[in-house]
Amino acid sequence: MSQLLDQAKNFVAEKLVNIKKPEATITDVDLKRVSLDSVDYVAKVSVNNPYRHALPICEISYILKSAGRVIASGTIPDPGSLKASDTTLLEVSMKVPHSILVSLARDIAGDWDIDYVLELGLTIDLPIIGNFTIPLSNKGEIKLPTISDMF
Repeated sequence: MSQLLDQAKNFVAEKLVNIKKPEATITDVDLKRVSLDSVDYVAKVSVNNPYRHALPICEISYILKSAGRVIASGTIPDPGSLKASDTTLLEVSMKVPHSILVSLARDIAGDWDIDYVLELGLTIDLPIIGNFTIPLSNKGEIKLPTISDMF
């Protein structure tokens, strides 16, 4: 009896490993808006859904770091669904207070941008498997707003 259970477990494990899963990439991180108290940035995420039906996105979590410090983090609950058999472009908005940007003055002074690392987790509800998180990471530079961006 235990041999039969072991064979069943191995069969299911093999099938789950080979099951198609959505794939995602961070395509861009850019300035969205400047307000009196903060700067809003937006990360654009391209997600390919291999299934013939839409998949619900449970949540998107993000951590934006610069100079080894967290400058923005958050979770976006229930942001919608992935289109069936298609690529969906998601926008993840991140708010960075001006006070944090001031504390990064050393990095900013040289070239008027901040070097960043964006860690993003896209949690999707897959049939049979359940919640599945796609971890994403991206490094780059974000330009800071200039006077012309504010007016």
